[in-house]
Amino acid sequence: MYLGRVVGRVWSTVKHPHLVGQRLLVVQPLSPELENRGKCLICTDCVGAGTGELVYWVRGKEASFPFLPQEPPVDTTVVGIVDSVHLKGAPEPATVPAPCTEEDALRASPEEDALPGSGEAEEGALSGPAQSAKRANARKPSQKA
Repeated sequence: MYLGRVVGRVWSTVKHPHLVGQRLLVVQPLSPELENRGKCLICTDCVGAGTGELVYWVRGKEASFPFLPQEPPVDTTVVGIVDSVHLKGAPEPATVPAPCTEEDALRASPEEDALPGSGEAEEGALSGPAQSAKRANARKPSQKA
């Protein structure tokens, strides 16, 4: 599994039938220290991650497992949303770097293995801690006074 930051979303009207209804996200791979590593990539999403969230993703044959019994033709899938990262020997939890922008992903030339397609940021989407807090509040049972 690998760490990454969701930096955008891809819409596609023509695709493989097993990809119909699947969300496609633009993800910036990160090191364990949460530093940008490599170029942005496109991942399918099985957890409902939003723009700005820290996620972990898998690559290879395992990327299709969350969608069984269908086996969509994917090689990267976001499989979890990360709440925090603690590194041994680090005095505080690692801070989050500024993610690459969608313009950075789109500016990459084909010679640099850029992935085709365009992504657009989700408008009005909460990011990082705000979305995690919203998700945590949604899980709490309602309390009546």
